[in-house]
Amino acid sequence: MVKKMLVLMSITAMTAAITACGGTSQTTSSSTTPAASTAPVATVEANKPKPEFKALLQYARFDPNTEVVAKFLNEKTGYKVTYDMLPVENPDDKLNLLMANKEKYAYMLLSGPQYSKLAASGALEPIDELVNKYGTNMKNVISQTSWNGAKLNGKIFGIPQTGSGTIVNTQLIVRQDWMDELGLKAPTTRDELYTVLKTLKEKKNVIGLSGGKSPLLPEVLPTFGIPMVQGTATTGWQDVNGKLVNSVENPNMKKYLEFMKKLYAEKLIDQEWSLNQANKVIENFTSGKAAIISNAYFNAPTVQNALLKNSPNAKIGSFPYFKGDDGKVQVMGSAGISFYVGIPKWADNKEDIIKYLDLKLDKDIFKEAAIGKEGVHHKLENGNYFPILPKFNDEYNNASTFLTGVDEKNYPTYWQARVRKDPILTDSFNKIQEAAKGNIVLDPLAFAPPLEAIGKYNLKLQKLMEDTFLKYITGAESLENYDKFVAQWKADGGEEMTKAANEWYAANKK
Repeated sequence: MVKKMLVLMSITAMTAAITACGGTSQTTSSSTTPAASTAPVATVEANKPKPEFKALLQYARFDPNTEVVAKFLNEKTGYKVTYDMLPVENPDDKLNLLMANKEKYAYMLLSGPQYSKLAASGALEPIDELVNKYGTNMKNVISQTSWNGAKLNGKIFGIPQTGSGTIVNTQLIVRQDWMDELGLKAPTTRDELYTVLKTLKEKKNVIGLSGGKSPLLPEVLPTFGIPMVQGTATTGWQDVNGKLVNSVENPNMKKYLEFMKKLYAEKLIDQEWSLNQANKVIENFTSGKAAIISNAYFNAPTVQNALLKNSPNAKIGSFPYFKGDDGKVQVMGSAGISFYVGIPKWADNKEDIIKYLDLKLDKDIFKEAAIGKEGVHHKLENGNYFPILPKFNDEYNNASTFLTGVDEKNYPTYWQARVRKDPILTDSFNKIQEAAKGNIVLDPLAFAPPLEAIGKYNLKLQKLMEDTFLKYITGAESLENYDKFVAQWKADGGEEMTKAANEWYAANKK
């Protein structure tokens, strides 16, 4: 499923832990980014004993060592790999301990913040030379943009792993049977949305639009010319005359908040918006209390099945993405680097580790590791991959856990087999992508490496933004104080984040 979302975790006392175990400081010298190669693909040398590896993965609810994919990779590469996982609770504390003890992992799957802090502390091996020498496949299938997103102070300390390509996650869904009953047409602008909400409230006595926690509605915010990264609650960044400006500093953000405040004051949107969790929003829709919600495609089966259980004659429709004040449609897409594959400084057999990770990206090995055998786990129809059920779910449901970099050209196509496991899911995904086609906008930092200042301040400033914006929308605080909020945002780290974002952008923008 969607892996575009970044894992925003903080690693406490990481520098102290690594220093205590003898880690070296990261250098600032430049290095050559791995370039595409046409050299012969590395092959398994049958007569040469291969070292055994231990890998560290992010948490998941299964034992990776018993998975079909793990056994397949061991067989096809000739390397035996066993796996540990970080715990679900306090994973960074555990990672600190493992690094302080110089645990003998061959490689580790790391979130962006984990990657940047381990690299800065000297715990990760720079891999530029190793990749140039042994990474034939990875140089060919991982884009220059992604390699740039793994570069910290001129060196690469991990293999960048992207996911399903550029996709859109959410769309406003509506009780279509109510729309038909009232003779309402799908709105194409936010003013038309206002009219629909007003009619639904007056005629059906329901919550027009239910939502929760985040004050930023991804289907409405872009109509004010403001980007938002889907899948997160953070505001995005905009290129304004060649420089990046955070959305909280966009003058139209105040207009967006005024619009949402108007909807709230007129009781056209959920009066419990600031309290609702995601499950409550879905419950409001499926129980008939709300007419419209922003829904992710991966929730579509849950929502539809629950609604039809409660109201067998109900119908679900979806709204098109709305035109902005300039008449243009902007849909915020999700893309970027999900994880980084790092090698500890003290790992043995680093050349073999890179050879192994490179073999996993051999065209045939990678494809079978991702979606299994054709005719057994998947089938190909008109250029599209479909899972063969239940075999695919039984043996390849957890396959993405074993990714250590992807074939960026082909994996987005392979990956779509995962959204074809359920016809409701498939239909929702296809409708969203088709509706967004040609209008997708990405955050300019989507492929940036983990920037230290953003990692340091983002969570705190995100909470400040959410709490303050919800107060504006609900009327608990006056919008006249918006300039004071921006001043506080800047003083509390926003200015440093903006500086770091622009330094990277100036060096890497096309």
